[in-house]
Amino acid sequence: MEGNAAKVVGKPSLGLSMGVFLVVAALISWAVIKVEAEVHMPIVTAAIFVALVGRFVMKIPWAHLEESALNSIMAAMQANMILMSVGILVGIWLVAGIVPGLIYYGLFILKPSFFPLATLLICSIISLATGSSWQTSGTIGIAMLGIGNGLGVPVALTAGVIISGAYFGDKMSPLSDTTNLAPAVSGASLFDHIRAMCWTTGPTYVIVAAILAFIGVKFAGGTIDTSRIQAIQQILAAEFSISPLCFLPPLVIIACAALKMPALPGIFAGILTSVFIALFQGVSIGDIWNIAQNGYSAALSQSLADAADLAAAGKILAENGLSALNPELAKDVAGMIAKLVSRGGMQSMMWSVSMVICALTLGGFMERCGFLEVLLGTLTKNVKRVGGLIATVVASSVVSNVFLGDQYLSIVIPGRMFKTTFEKA
Repeated sequence: MEGNAAKVVGKPSLGLSMGVFLVVAALISWAVIKVEAEVHMPIVTAAIFVALVGRFVMKIPWAHLEESALNSIMAAMQANMILMSVGILVGIWLVAGIVPGLIYYGLFILKPSFFPLATLLICSIISLATGSSWQTSGTIGIAMLGIGNGLGVPVALTAGVIISGAYFGDKMSPLSDTTNLAPAVSGASLFDHIRAMCWTTGPTYVIVAAILAFIGVKFAGGTIDTSRIQAIQQILAAEFSISPLCFLPPLVIIACAALKMPALPGIFAGILTSVFIALFQGVSIGDIWNIAQNGYSAALSQSLADAADLAAAGKILAENGLSALNPELAKDVAGMIAKLVSRGGMQSMMWSVSMVICALTLGGFMERCGFLEVLLGTLTKNVKRVGGLIATVVASSVVSNVFLGDQYLSIVIPGRMFKTTFEKA
């Protein structure tokens, strides 16, 4: 009887719920923005605080708090498995030349007559293949800025196109951590989430592409300095095995998504296809396993970037059949390539996986104590339509991002808060 009675705990007051939420938000915000700490430990500290309030203020047995936290974590285990699988996929895509091949062939579409559109497409392709908008913007994006400047394209226009393409790819890529995180905390499937985003992102992308195609006519008479593009392609071809086979694994994943196959089997199909390609290229199974675990580390491009001087860079180029390349240009380009391709591996996703576990532990404690239910009731009491609910979620996400200073938390906290409300809507 005592166990059953202990399970029935009254709802907390709005004041207590708001107070706990503000303390949690202030703690995480201060730690992330002011102290510049990694987000994990502030979340763990906040979770301990909520658990203490639940145990000693609301008198909830620890076993019930722990059960709620574990249930919350278990709900996202599939997403964590997807994140780890994506890390493996990215690593193998690199060693098998899939991502480098997409970059290599993508650069061929760069023509003066549609430079803005080509930049959008190239940044989109690379971001889709890597799942990272920042890496795309900071590497290929910088190269596009230089080329655009030579054509007389306004820097602001080129920068805007680069960001648009990079964030489109990041948003729509099944390899992006945020694209995986959002459905994980809200209870949706990965490919359903991507398909849903197509309704808003697709038309916008087509409109922007049409505008850029029209704008590009202005620069049709210009000439592109191809030396940088050729240097990128030659270094990629020297470090990786580039062939049209690079299109096969992405097509396999797209086909799996079109067939509405669950995300994990689709990713496994992409991994298996890439492993066969890597083995065909002569990569040992030991190297494949190591890269699947720890990620790919650039070899040729990194050695060029780290060369002590231009003479050393020239020697490396000669040893790899690239003596025709300008050592200064090659050294600069190689550093960009090394940053872009040194990534992947299951370990690269452990930051995100552990953050999800920490955040969902906090969410589980908040749910069991009833704080989220009370706050949600207040937020949604005047919401009568789905549109109003969507607006509330968007506003909550923006506020979370502003005050918590972390995009991951602005996905996890509103996603966890509004999950049940959307299920009822």
